[in-house]
Order: sequence, then C-alpha cells, then structure tokens
Amino acid sequence: MNPALSRMRLETERLIIRPYIESDLKASFELMQNPEVLSFMHMEVMPLHEYEGLFRWLMFSYHTPFELPFKYSFAVCSRATGGLVGWCGAGVLDFSAPDVELYYLIGREHWGRGYATEAAAALAGYAFDVIGLEQLYAKADPRNTASIGVFRKLGFRFERELAGLTGDYAECNGELLHVLTKARFAERLSGGK
Repeated sequence: MNPALSRMRLETERLIIRPYIESDLKASFELMQNPEVLSFMHMEVMPLHEYEGLFRWLMFSYHTPFELPFKYSFAVCSRATGGLVGWCGAGVLDFSAPDVELYYLIGREHWGRGYATEAAAALAGYAFDVIGLEQLYAKADPRNTASIGVFRKLGFRFERELAGLTGDYAECNGELLHVLTKARFAERLSGGK
C-alpha cells in the first residue's frame, strides 16, 4: 500500500474517512443496492460477484503512488456508530487527464445531514495538503442540485458544461464541471468568500 494511504484516517466532527478494509465489503455492497443513490452516476446496481471485483480493484488502487494517475475511494463512516454511511474519493478525470476529480456518494438513509459536504471538505484538504494537488475538479448532472450545492459550499467555481465527449465518456456530456484551487479552498476555510 502507498505508505501515506496506510496512515490515512481523516476525522471530522461526525465522520471518519479511511481506506476500505476487507470487512467493509458487505456494507459497501449494500450501500450500492439502492438505485436512487446511483441515479446521477454512470453506474447501475450490480450483483455481488461483480461488486466484489470492483471492491478488490478499489483496494488494489491503494498501491498506486501519488505521482502516477490514481483513483482512490475511501469509506465514510459514522464516528458515533462506526457504520458505513457512504464513500468519497479522488482520481484522475479520465477525459481530462492528468486533472483529478473529487467524488462521493452518501447512502439514501443519510441524505440531508450534510455528510457529503463534511466528507468532501475533509478529502479536499487531504488532496491539497498530503497528495499535493493544486486544484480539484468535480462534475454533476445539472439536475443534481444537492451535489452542486456541496460544490458551492466548498468554494468550487463553475467552469463549463461538458460537451463533445465521445466513446466511454459521451455519457458525461451535459454535466457541469467545476474547479476548486488550493488557494480558494484555503481562503474558504479561513472564512473568505
């Protein structure tokens, strides 16, 4: 495992963000069984054997050093219960490499509590301070007003509507791409607008 990731444990007021461990498989799979949480993602509910392959790939990705194109996803757990409430991650934006995208998913039963903002803010801080990135991107379907609200709270600025993407990336056309610089994130944390 990438040595920095082996030590990663981000704690917020209500959440713990950490690399997945083997025992997360069942809870992680169950989280992804609600089609409503996938409605704005380019994923569908998948059977367990297929999800197991994805989960193994996610865990293997922790071996990728920061200097290479990476895709990391992390468990987002409740500090109160220890239970999995979602996931968040950062990884190369495939149609715009080497740019890095911030992404997240919160289980349906936990919506409306601010967990996405809390987890995304912690991971953005990690991406800037530990991974060493100077900017992060995030994209969302224009109907996904909750995610666009998270972007605004963190200080992301709208960059453009995606268009002209082909092949595997064509499904991203029409999504809204936002960018957050390290400097703007630091300004937002210090109370600036």
